[in-house]
Amino acid sequence: MNRQPWIVLSEGDNVAVATAVIAPGAPVGDGLTAREKIDPGHKVAIRDIPLNTPVVKYGQAIGRTTADVKAGDHVHSHNLHFENDRLSATASAAPEVATEADKTRTFMGFRRADGRAATRNFIGIIASVNCSTTVCRAIAEEANRTLLPLYEGIDGFVPIVHGQGCGMSSTDDGMHTLHRTIAGYARHANFGGVLMIGLGCEVNQLTLYGQSGAGPSKRHFNIQDAGGSRRAVALAMGVLKEIAEEVGHARREPIPVSEIVVGLQCGGSDGFSGITANPALGAAVDILAAAGGTAILSETSEIYGAEHLLRSRAVTDAVAAKLDDKISWWEKYVALHGASLDNNPSPGNKRGGLTTILEKSLGAVAKGGRSPLTAVYGYAERVTEHGLVFMDTPGYDPVSATGQVAGGANMIAFTTGRGSCFGARPAPSFKLSSNSALYQSMEEDMDIDCGTIVTGDATIAGKGREIFELIIEIASGKQTKSEAFGYGDNEFVPWHLGATL
Repeated sequence: MNRQPWIVLSEGDNVAVATAVIAPGAPVGDGLTAREKIDPGHKVAIRDIPLNTPVVKYGQAIGRTTADVKAGDHVHSHNLHFENDRLSATASAAPEVATEADKTRTFMGFRRADGRAATRNFIGIIASVNCSTTVCRAIAEEANRTLLPLYEGIDGFVPIVHGQGCGMSSTDDGMHTLHRTIAGYARHANFGGVLMIGLGCEVNQLTLYGQSGAGPSKRHFNIQDAGGSRRAVALAMGVLKEIAEEVGHARREPIPVSEIVVGLQCGGSDGFSGITANPALGAAVDILAAAGGTAILSETSEIYGAEHLLRSRAVTDAVAAKLDDKISWWEKYVALHGASLDNNPSPGNKRGGLTTILEKSLGAVAKGGRSPLTAVYGYAERVTEHGLVFMDTPGYDPVSATGQVAGGANMIAFTTGRGSCFGARPAPSFKLSSNSALYQSMEEDMDIDCGTIVTGDATIAGKGREIFELIIEIASGKQTKSEAFGYGDNEFVPWHLGATL
């Protein structure tokens, strides 16, 4: 068991990470003592680091010193700053492998008529525009009160609402992104049926999504045509009853694990995220990918500085080039707005021990394990390749997860070191805490405690196997803690691009 209050993550690192409070004068290595208090998750120099010298963690540069740093000093924002140093990608250990038994595993899911696999059986009420959001919520509330008790096979009626759809160009990137995102939700396998509601005069017209009446499981109408808000709710009840009659008798059946698609998210990261929860999730991803399943790594602004590690694992030059293009776009995008990608670490991240975007990115990339990178997708594009794939999204969790779900993720795995609260209906979302203190203080929100890796009570590989088993259980219907509380109705946030007119 690892009872020393620090850990060195890679040979060649010149900092260690405190795993517990290190008092001034306490040992942090052979013949070395701390020169000041070091909080858990924060960095301590294990050798002298002169001014303007790379600080190395995970075997990679995370920035450069802004002052001479002595062995035993606290290394953080006061003496370390962002700089675009990237050490060469080194050969990493082989990914965790799936056993022959893993490859034949199944989960108990819903098989749709078109052959797709679902982990939940919801009915969606989707707003085409901000003007119809209140009516969509009213419809969902009434349907959950009056219809849901009649159909054992339905998990719930879910309002998918947002603040866009009008006051925007009908031809720019913003409209294309919104349309692609909503279309992805409308066809999502976890929705057995969908009712889309518009106002009637918006830019994002319902006719863009196909003809109403094409099938009882996919319907739409405008509030203006229904005669007003209350009449729209009444009309919706009749339509939803027809949809419920079709999908409400669905039952779970065995489906290969190769049809599980997991979106990977991290939020409220701390100094332990890249040591415990993220690599443990990465180990689970390796097993899932080797068994034929799919994992979607995203948050382009949060892999910045570590993208070369992903690039080195691309299965083709074309995949690597597409990742390069996404990074280049982000550099231009933030510069256009007078910002820097190093603005990304939040105050909470920094209190938890993270200093630069490079440090955060190196830990974030660990969620993707060590599997080959098989494809790179634009935001909310339909994911068709198996294995580890990348989707271009912002680092803001609701926007990023919305893109993943639109692309087909039927589950979200969310690591956190600070206690992010999140859901992503219709995809169940489960939480992995990076430290045990968080798990103990917010156990009602956390599904797995990965902090036991630091104490030596668990290994990354062992925790990865535990996460893989949980993925199968959740896909089979086990309710996550976020689901139990009711998260997921407010986290549909399409990426807002383009001018507001």
